Amino acid sequence: MPQTTALTNIAALVTNDPAQGDGSPLGIIENAALVIEGDQVAWVGPADQAPPADTAHDAGGRAAVPGFVDSHSHLLYAGDRTQEFNARMSGRPYTAGGIRTTVQATREASDEALAATLDAHLREMYAQGTTTVETKSGYGLSAEHEARALRVAAGSGVDEVTYLGAHVVPPEYAHDADAYTALVAGPMLQECAPHARWVDVFCEEGAFDEEQCRTILTAGKEKGLVPRVHANQLSYGPGVRLAVELDAASADHCTHLADEDVDALAHSSTVATLLPGCEFSTRAVYPDARRLLDAGVTVALSTDCNPGSSYTSSMPFCLAIAVREMNMTPDEALWSATAGGARALRRTDVGRLAPGSRADVALLDAPSHVHLSYRPGVPLVSEVWRRGLRVA
Repeated sequence: MPQTTALTNIAALVTNDPAQGDGSPLGIIENAALVIEGDQVAWVGPADQAPPADTAHDAGGRAAVPGFVDSHSHLLYAGDRTQEFNARMSGRPYTAGGIRTTVQATREASDEALAATLDAHLREMYAQGTTTVETKSGYGLSAEHEARALRVAAGSGVDEVTYLGAHVVPPEYAHDADAYTALVAGPMLQECAPHARWVDVFCEEGAFDEEQCRTILTAGKEKGLVPRVHANQLSYGPGVRLAVELDAASADHCTHLADEDVDALAHSSTVATLLPGCEFSTRAVYPDARRLLDAGVTVALSTDCNPGSSYTSSMPFCLAIAVREMNMTPDEALWSATAGGARALRRTDVGRLAPGSRADVALLDAPSHVHLSYRPGVPLVSEVWRRGLRVA
């Protein structure tokens, strides 16, 4: 029988289960305890009612929240784009190649180098309270390099792996995007599908158009992969409606939305995943989370951690931006960064702390989860448990 551990002396426990605690969406239990059995939560409730456990761990009057669920990141890459960021922030033109720079460096990197970069970012994420991570390929852009990136991810601690051959059209296909689309939907998919759960596309002017995206996503579905879509980031377009049409798990970015886009999301199971680190890093307009929430759309928050447009691994940072710049309440932002991310990954075992869920817990050096947005930039995550084990 697995060993049990009781986390006691929790000032406020966020369960994300309305049946627990105060009945709110966050399901908060004051003066709480949580019992872990193996890698799962076995019990939650008031501390004075906690059942006996093999060992006890004093939370020291801290708040406890579900581990963050980062449902959108790009960690399979090599190289650096510091100069590009510096030029952008300094108002200077930059012509060194952008994403093409990352593609070249990634193709030249060894498997060991890719794995080391991925591991370093995962350790950063865990230390900041993230316990579930999705990451994508997309910087190899050939059958050989996309497949080996996904193999690296599948052999790491990443929870969810996404095939993103349709990130951009590589230089060698610059004048024949349809030929590259056929490669992504055909031979490249054949090599990559065994190593991924999801298929993603960048549906945007300058990347892939609606029909090219439909071709790739449909082919991916036929291979058993579930669609995700980079949608409506840079301009209004068909991405969100295509995501809903193909029952994508999430439409990500959702910055430029027409009324029909919002309505389509509201009447679907597709989650709108918002990525405020990207807008912060590029000085772009933020998506209007309030508009989506008021329409009844399920919203997730994620980092979009990548070397070009959002080089942050901090979910607390993104949560604070969402409250300050995207008209979310502290409760909504935390729910979206945990339970919302779980829905974007179609997971029921993470993003909550209730009997049967995975034992992923972040303890905060604060009496309430509100401090995550109340004290932006302060390293409040003091302790992290993942799958029932302390990892930070």
